[in-house]
Amino acid sequence: MTSPALATEGRVHVSMPALRRLLGVATIALLALLTGCASVPPGAGQDPRDPLEAFNRQVFEFNEGLDTILLKPLAIVYDTVLPNPVQDCLANGFSNLREPSNAINNLLQGKVKDSVSDVCRFAVNTTIGLLGCFDVASRMGLEKHREDFGQTLGVWGLGQGPFLVLPLFGPSTVRDTAGLGAESVLDVNFWLDNVSVRNTIFAVRTVNLRAELLKAEELISGAALDKYTFVRDGYLQRRRNLVYDGNPPRERDPEDEEDAPAPKGTKGSSGPPATGSDVKQEPAPRPAQ
Repeated sequence: MTSPALATEGRVHVSMPALRRLLGVATIALLALLTGCASVPPGAGQDPRDPLEAFNRQVFEFNEGLDTILLKPLAIVYDTVLPNPVQDCLANGFSNLREPSNAINNLLQGKVKDSVSDVCRFAVNTTIGLLGCFDVASRMGLEKHREDFGQTLGVWGLGQGPFLVLPLFGPSTVRDTAGLGAESVLDVNFWLDNVSVRNTIFAVRTVNLRAELLKAEELISGAALDKYTFVRDGYLQRRRNLVYDGNPPRERDPEDEEDAPAPKGTKGSSGPPATGSDVKQEPAPRPAQ
């Protein structure tokens, strides 16, 4: 039986599994400390889109802490070490893994033409594009789409529900969270038998996505007084645009509806009925000459 710590010649040697567990516990403890320091505004939860704001802010700070100590440093190294052509190849390949999901969701949304285009994109980029390394399909005029099951649920009429911040996954909604399970199955990476290859692709894919957000993070840090609010509002607006394919209907402003005066003389109005002086008198028609 092997002990995590082996005493040899007066020195203590720690096995690698024990070291990994120790680092994991230390990381979780540090993240818990950072999360406990999260500030929650007094009016948290008053936004009808975000009734769970107090909880969401805690999870948001947890994710920010994880990003600070792990994901962002890896993304910076990734962006610094790998040449741009290699990064483009990997990004195109990861995007190609999502084409079956795009095709299925477009079909479920009734967009048959776009679904056929996605199937053609996957076939062309997987073969001629060398497993998606080169986006040959776009050069052939096949438009790239970005669909997921959360959007499909929205097209079917399911409301987005409250805003949520998920541990590790980040901003979401109840509807988009429900779509995550279907999305994991629709992704090509899910069907790879080799666990090591599947996990490696997932890890590099995550770091690649984080590296793509490095420049956007600089913009957010410079423009946002409250990063949480900025991320939440941007996410909800983007998801709404995606559900309506970039042409969402105008949202009603509750404040405008409350401030608008009620029309006179309508049913249910509390004002007095219109009198003769209140009614605009139409001029009598002039007799024909």
